[in-house]
Amino acid sequence: MLTHDQALSLLQAAREESSKLGVPMSFAVMDPAGHLLALIRMDGAPWISTDVAQGKAWTAAAYGAPSAAQKAKMEPMPNFATAVTAMTHGRFTPQTGAVPVYFDGQLVGALGGSGGTGQQDEDVCAAAVAAGGYSVS
Repeated sequence: MLTHDQALSLLQAAREESSKLGVPMSFAVMDPAGHLLALIRMDGAPWISTDVAQGKAWTAAAYGAPSAAQKAKMEPMPNFATAVTAMTHGRFTPQTGAVPVYFDGQLVGALGGSGGTGQQDEDVCAAAVAAGGYSVS
């Protein structure tokens, strides 16, 4: 599992990547069980982006895959997606914008972002994970 310091380092890397785009975002780091380790909202990021980033990160941690995979899987099943979201008390967020964090082939957490387009969120998170010496698979 990621330590708090490692989670903070991922947030810093994500902030730096987001700043390069000029898009303020929020970022959440979850452990493999979907528990929040660290959260940041950049100045100017939408107020709701902290909640969305957490949901995306929770989803990436739960499945050990980018949250975009769940988006694609759930598109033909909107009623099922709504049911899973309700069953998980709103945590399941099948939208593009989060990636799992792997180290030595082990899932150690997930990083989710919100504030840009879904693809921008995911790209920033993936770059931050790589910058931290981790992988997304």
